[in-house]
Amino acid sequence: MSSTPTREETFELLKKYNKSESLIKHALAVEGVMRYCAKKRGEDEEKWGIIGLIHDLDYEKYPEKHCKKTEEILRENKWPEEYIRAVVSHGWGICSDVEPKSEMEKVLFAIDELTGLVFTTALVRPSKSVMDMKPKSVKNKWKDKRFAAGVDRSIIEKGADMLGVQVSDLIADTIMGMREVAESIGLKGDLES
Repeated sequence: MSSTPTREETFELLKKYNKSESLIKHALAVEGVMRYCAKKRGEDEEKWGIIGLIHDLDYEKYPEKHCKKTEEILRENKWPEEYIRAVVSHGWGICSDVEPKSEMEKVLFAIDELTGLVFTTALVRPSKSVMDMKPKSVKNKWKDKRFAAGVDRSIIEKGADMLGVQVSDLIADTIMGMREVAESIGLKGDLES
């Protein structure tokens, strides 16, 4: 019998396997964006947020087994099948053959890499904040392939296509979601909200 994890249990599990501040911030950023996107679509914010928070559970300790080790750990912890499938699907075509099918899975797939690009763009702004960032700032950085070179833009484009949205709309949603958690991810900057 699988039980639905609470946000607190999820965060504890994440911290058990991840000590890196940047990975924790990434998890919090993805959680924030997933919650924002769920709210916008009238979906379950808690479920989407928890899946966003836990999606890279195995990345620090088992990078060569990314997604596969997370699946094992979540099964051991008796997580619901739907949650496990969603988490594993974010690595589709990279380290998983589980294709994102549900809206929730497609959003996670699309915004995972994008949070990295938004994050890096915020850090080079004078304000060091997402609070005053416009999608255009990210689009300008998008064109420079050397900027945030680790961000695979083709995955973001594929995710936007799967969702039937423009990349610029996905960027706007990602910024809005990251604003909700700006303080916890260190991107509040010097601005008052």
